[in-house]
Amino acid sequence: EGYYNTAFRMPTKAYRDFMDFQMQFVADKAAELVQIVHDAGKEAIMFLGDNWIGIEPYGPYFEKIGLDAVVGSVGSAATLRMISEIPHVKYTEGRFLPYFFPDTFHDGGNPVVEAQENWLCARRAILQKPVDRIGYGGYLSLAAKFPDFVDYVEYIAEEFRSIHEVASVEKSHRPLKVGYLNAWGSLRSWQTHMVAHALPYKQIDSYLGILEALAGYSVETVFLSFDDVIENGLPEDLDVLINAGDQFTAFSGGEIWTNSTLVSTIRSFVHNGGGFIGVGQPSFYPYQGRSFQLADVMGVDQELGFSLSTNKYFHTPLDSHFVTQGLSTYDFGESMKNVYALSENTEIIEYSNREIHLAANSYGKGRGMYLAGLPYTFENGHLFYRMLMYTASREDLSETYYATHSATEVVVYPKAKKVVLINNSPQDVVTTYYDGQQKAHEIELVAGELKWLE
Repeated sequence: EGYYNTAFRMPTKAYRDFMDFQMQFVADKAAELVQIVHDAGKEAIMFLGDNWIGIEPYGPYFEKIGLDAVVGSVGSAATLRMISEIPHVKYTEGRFLPYFFPDTFHDGGNPVVEAQENWLCARRAILQKPVDRIGYGGYLSLAAKFPDFVDYVEYIAEEFRSIHEVASVEKSHRPLKVGYLNAWGSLRSWQTHMVAHALPYKQIDSYLGILEALAGYSVETVFLSFDDVIENGLPEDLDVLINAGDQFTAFSGGEIWTNSTLVSTIRSFVHNGGGFIGVGQPSFYPYQGRSFQLADVMGVDQELGFSLSTNKYFHTPLDSHFVTQGLSTYDFGESMKNVYALSENTEIIEYSNREIHLAANSYGKGRGMYLAGLPYTFENGHLFYRMLMYTASREDLSETYYATHSATEVVVYPKAKKVVLINNSPQDVVTTYYDGQQKAHEIELVAGELKWLE
């Protein structure tokens, strides 16, 4: 077809076969190199760079390589989870930003700003699944010229130790289980829509925000492939299923949505009480008069110009909705055009420019929602978590171990009998914190503060 096979392309059987061959070949050769290192009495550690052709840390052959550890650069909460969740190694390490290079460490530069931004992003994910070690890279002689930066790194190290002491031995309380559905499933866990695991592209910002939000939420996240669902169905304990991406990509799905088993399985899941969230062009494939093959679940579809003469009667937004409580602005990123409501039953939450960007729909005992895009911001993170609660029919979670300010989050460790309240913002904030008995407490947090509560 004239395209390179990137992770954005729907993989053909031939390409999957080639990947399997390549993964086996690379694993065999890498295992030989690791054995040489072990024979010398040393540990074998792999640096997770911008690509890892054939290695695939979440693939079926990674274990046989026998690595002792993996180190990777941390550019976000999502990249932290991508590293910390890697199986079959003794430990993982996150290499934080900024690197000690002259582009940041120069006269007039302030590396503390980037260090704080990087730490506050990564910390959300560390609270859910910590790496075992943290570090930096570059020229130490440059860093030594910035004593404020050295002091801040000391602060980070101490805070990391306090988190690791708890989070490394106990998983946080996670009242919801969320499935992220695409062509790759668990093979590309915590890598959805990533390009070189953190390069910025405007075409992916509207979807990367989902992964970034999930990386710090206290929810159990599993990555499911279309083949998983077709062959095995959905996990019995799943609360919400997400499908997000542009049309025909491996993340949205393309022609796979003509598979009746896939579509009926998801419809049955929602009809029986589950939740579904579609972002961008979810379940997109023009077929049988629909653009979104799960349009009936979400209550919306996308006009492609094939039905312009069919009136779109429903466009009045609600005055308020559970998911937008506390929200002052909307940011849909690149957004999506020409989405319309199917019936008067669709709950239109945001409508502008004569199109829908946020909507909800009841479907049997369950709920579906549509969102035009989700670049990561504090307010969008707040919005998406409330969408998870709403589609799971768990609105009660908004008053149980929950903080109302969009820059604040709550993480609970039941066995340790500890609760941590974090401020992800570089500004002081005041938030309302709901404890486990649904009692409200007004709490002040200084910029970037992490507060342990018993």
